[in-house]
Amino acid sequence: MKSATSKSADNLSALVYQRIKNDIFDFKLMPGERFTESEVAQAYEVSRTPIRQALYRLQQEGYVEVSFRSGWQVRPLNFRYYEELYDVRIVLEKDAIYKLSQQDCEQSSELARLKAIWMVEPQDYLNDIKQLSQLDEDFHCALVRAAGNNEMARIHLDLSEKIRIIRRLDFSKQYRIEATYQEHQHILKLIFEQKTEEAIAAIATHIQQSRDEVKKITLHMLDPSQFV
Repeated sequence: MKSATSKSADNLSALVYQRIKNDIFDFKLMPGERFTESEVAQAYEVSRTPIRQALYRLQQEGYVEVSFRSGWQVRPLNFRYYEELYDVRIVLEKDAIYKLSQQDCEQSSELARLKAIWMVEPQDYLNDIKQLSQLDEDFHCALVRAAGNNEMARIHLDLSEKIRIIRRLDFSKQYRIEATYQEHQHILKLIFEQKTEEAIAAIATHIQQSRDEVKKITLHMLDPSQFV
């Protein structure tokens, strides 16, 4: 069994890991930015040991890189990589909708929950970016879960985690919030009406538009001078 001291160290490392990850996701630590363990330890007011443990975990997940000479670096964004992930996501979600067309969607608790969240009037739209981003991710994960293939749902969840760093930017513009609600409502309506081909086309278009929008927003954040 682990001692109380060991458990406390593990908990601190987990907290530091989540904080660094959130700072990367929120672009407080910018893609390509270099830093040392000492700098992060000073900023977070903790020792270097939990910082190092957290950074090695983030390295394994592909968010940071380490160099013997220059310390740590937030991994630069690779848009080709993210576009490939979006392509895989489209394949999975199109197949999920096809599987849903062979089921009684009225009996699905997952789909009933999505209707309660998304089939609302404009005055009830959420505006909190982080909350809405999480709900949007869950909308797509829930569609895949509802299809009933657990392995496909696991792969899709892992993929969603990988693109989360840029995906949440999709809600930094008011018009994207409104568009997401309207598009989700349209997709759910088509699914419940069993208009399979239209629903498949709608989910593909929806994901492609989101992909293009977050790429544009991300490029603007990295270099605003290009958009003056």
